[in-house]
Amino acid sequence: MPLELTVPSVGESVSEVEIGEWLKQPGEPVARDEPVVVIETDKATMEIFAPEAGTLTEIRKPRGERVQVGDVVGILEPGEVSGPSKPGARTAKSGEAKSKATPSATAPASPPEAVAARSDAPRVMPAAARLMAEEGVATESVQPTGPGGRILKEDVQRTVTQRAASPTEGAPPPGSAPVGDREEEVVKMSLIRRKIAERLVQAQQNMALLTTFNEVDMSAVIALRRQHQERFQERHGIKLGFMSFFVKAVIEGLKDAPGLNAEIRGTDVVYRNYYDIGVAIGGGRGLVVPVLRNADRLGFARIEQAIAGFARQVKENKIKPDDLAGGTFTLTNGGIYGSMLSTPLINAPQSGVLGMHAIQDRAVVIDGQVVVRPMMYLALTYDHRIVDGREAVTFLRQVKDLIEQPARILLEV
Repeated sequence: MPLELTVPSVGESVSEVEIGEWLKQPGEPVARDEPVVVIETDKATMEIFAPEAGTLTEIRKPRGERVQVGDVVGILEPGEVSGPSKPGARTAKSGEAKSKATPSATAPASPPEAVAARSDAPRVMPAAARLMAEEGVATESVQPTGPGGRILKEDVQRTVTQRAASPTEGAPPPGSAPVGDREEEVVKMSLIRRKIAERLVQAQQNMALLTTFNEVDMSAVIALRRQHQERFQERHGIKLGFMSFFVKAVIEGLKDAPGLNAEIRGTDVVYRNYYDIGVAIGGGRGLVVPVLRNADRLGFARIEQAIAGFARQVKENKIKPDDLAGGTFTLTNGGIYGSMLSTPLINAPQSGVLGMHAIQDRAVVIDGQVVVRPMMYLALTYDHRIVDGREAVTFLRQVKDLIEQPARILLEV
């Protein structure tokens, strides 16, 4: 009996989703619990999985169509699956191809295993293919992060940036020339991108945004990480990063500046005695902000593990809408992309966001001496309707002092 693939519930506030990429086409075998189609909400991207092994027989909702929760998007005919869709079959076959399909100088044609390996190559999206041709980037040199292992334009851009840092790697073959000239590509905005645009414009129009800056000496945190990194990783199975220090410092700063942990509801100001800290994470389909619930109760290891888990879910398009809901304050780190300074925009209805930036050695004056220190610029954007300048500067100064003296975070002084 045919099985219907329906849109699952993706959160209390989400009733409509958009069909993204179909990972399977009619007639193709599907293994049990294998992703069949990607759906997009205004908060996250996720996949619909096959409830049973079988064959996809019909696609009822094409890519880009808006559908409701519970709608039927495809039909699956249950039955025994043969071929690479069986769990583990694809991996085994790829491994077999790798060992048997080594080309020789006299081989006139590729063996069957090599053909199978090529059929398992990741799918390249049009914008990514164009950029790969222009930059002379080989498919195998790009790490795909799109749904179903697709290569996105962002993946190619990352590879080009890495190659620029190591010019001898991935150089284009002699005589290669750019392909295409003055081309345009029209791509429909995803629900996530549209929601991001809507909320950013809303923040600009409805809030009195003001940004204040400071800089922080990262020497103490860098030294502390270097001293304890190995034991920390052995014990907790995760690296000790900078973000956990900033989450802890921000929480202490919010205690001194409660307006930054509040929001405006109508004519009321709602102050919170809990700290749900959002951490901005960039993905191929846009910036998302998963939330660390009750972050003040989490230790350094729990914070690092949670952030790493969120980053993995975003990369695999498995982040849940509930993980993105709420949040009382946001941290965003443009420094991982090389940003020196920026004015971050608030994630409404929050009242503040702290922007972190690249760490660079700069000359600073300490005790009358010019010394070189690893410095980071910090930018705090806040809603001036409920947060005044004194409170904002107090918060930023508190964060700076705690990062420069991380022992205070541990001693809670």
